[in-house]
Amino acid sequence: MAKFDINKFSTLDKVLGGAAALALIALFLPWYSASVGPYSASTSGFGSGYGILGDLLLIAAGVYLVLQRSGVDLSKVPAPPSVIILGASALGTLIVIIRWVSLPSGGFRDFHYGPSAGLYIAVICGVAEVVCAVMTFRSSGDKLPWAAKPTDPPVTPPPAS
Repeated sequence: MAKFDINKFSTLDKVLGGAAALALIALFLPWYSASVGPYSASTSGFGSGYGILGDLLLIAAGVYLVLQRSGVDLSKVPAPPSVIILGASALGTLIVIIRWVSLPSGGFRDFHYGPSAGLYIAVICGVAEVVCAVMTFRSSGDKLPWAAKPTDPPVTPPPAS
């Protein structure tokens, strides 16, 4: 039976989990806004197109970490937990960054448009998650699923003729 205990979390785990929680909050904040004089309009992360997928991956990485540290049986997952968390956070961050750079921005006089606070927070959360996930992966000693196993024979090129 799974039991949540905050003492089982390292500092990196707490930062990664906190970044995932903040990424959830960022979904509700404006990701894109436009203003003309005293009038303004914005859209949250839910209306950001494919940006929501990246943010949901950031949240999923944190949820997976919490489940793993709480003792939930994840033995049927084909990759080590640190690889799953690293992959989800890296892919999520990449998608959010692509959404950020693909949004138009600019303005003149009283007309301005471009990315807003929620998107910037999501990018920061993603970068924090990736840094923590890389550090956790390196300290875990896990191997990437496609890395050669020590029992595999070395690959030698065919002889040149």
